[in-house]
Amino acid sequence: MADTMQFDLVSPERALASLQANSVQIPGAEGDMTAMPMHAPTITTLRPGLLSVTGPEGTETYAVTGGFAEITAEGTTVLAERAYSVDAEGKQAIEDHLAEARAAAESALPEHKDTANKLVADFAHLLETMV
Repeated sequence: MADTMQFDLVSPERALASLQANSVQIPGAEGDMTAMPMHAPTITTLRPGLLSVTGPEGTETYAVTGGFAEITAEGTTVLAERAYSVDAEGKQAIEDHLAEARAAAESALPEHKDTANKLVADFAHLLETMV
């Protein structure tokens, strides 16, 4: 069994990471999951949250706003709507996304209110975890 797998994180602006990983913790829309080498093929959507990659070089963490993850036995590719380093600049960007989500939730139609409020809660939780 292989100890590592290929991990790639890309957003519309740029490729953020391409490295060997032992595990990738993914904020899936249906719940958090961990991808490891030899994982069963899976595609999942992402919710706003922290994505952590652990490899021989240590652990790297990114804030993602949504997107998709494709997991195979050989690797994991994350296609993020937006992805940020967990630093002051990234925190400011997530604060901006939270403000936009709150404004959208306030004006959401009744049938979309629950989804909009869930997005606000996800961004608020992400901001709290970005210490």
